[in-house]
Amino acid sequence: MLTFVGLGLYDLGDISVKGLACVRNADAVYLESYTSRLMGTDVPGMEAFFGKEIRVLAREDVEQDPGVIIERAARGRVAFLTGGDPMVSTTHADLRMRAAAAGVATSIIHASSISSAVCGLSGLQNYRFGKSCSVPYPAKGWFPTAPAETVAANLACNLHTLVYLDIQTDRYMRIPDAIAILEEMAEKRGTEPPALYVGIARAGSENPVVRAGTGAKLKETDFGPPLHVLVVPGELHPMEREYLEMFAGL
Repeated sequence: MLTFVGLGLYDLGDISVKGLACVRNADAVYLESYTSRLMGTDVPGMEAFFGKEIRVLAREDVEQDPGVIIERAARGRVAFLTGGDPMVSTTHADLRMRAAAAGVATSIIHASSISSAVCGLSGLQNYRFGKSCSVPYPAKGWFPTAPAETVAANLACNLHTLVYLDIQTDRYMRIPDAIAILEEMAEKRGTEPPALYVGIARAGSENPVVRAGTGAKLKETDFGPPLHVLVVPGELHPMEREYLEMFAGL
């Protein structure tokens, strides 16, 4: 049995009772470390809390060589831990399908996700979000503009865009960096950058930071430690605007 267990947004208090029982009863526990991370704890803290040894997985372990995980799940109970909700990421859906194709039973234990938390923190209505996108750190000779294209397409339909920020082994993209990159992407496309952003830091913690404003304003805002996420809103409904004025300094 392979069970995908969502850890929630920020720390060990976010896991469900059902998820906790699953992890503590598992024969093997894996932690996916590349799509999201719990900034309110670490692997030793998780191991002490769950009473289990945890093997940390890189992207290639899950996407290119998942045979070890699937083989172990064929012989016992495996808990596959992810930050947020397990099935928001397509890489996890792919692993579930591979396991099922190999005759391994699977199940999902859901948890809170940034894709829903942004609505509560920002007041932006969930049914008004279009396609999401991710902003990667540019590399030498590589500067994709697809995120700016996604934002522009959503704005043309008066939809909000959830923008995920790059997570790497040794660094986490911050909101000011993401805005600067999106503005450069827009410039390369010959279009105007977004007029309004909403930045959210440490969703799920006791003291998340939520700020709304122009790119210039948010690039000067101290959002504090990661994880950060960004939203580019479409035209605001009066209630959305009032919510941002009350809770995000618009």
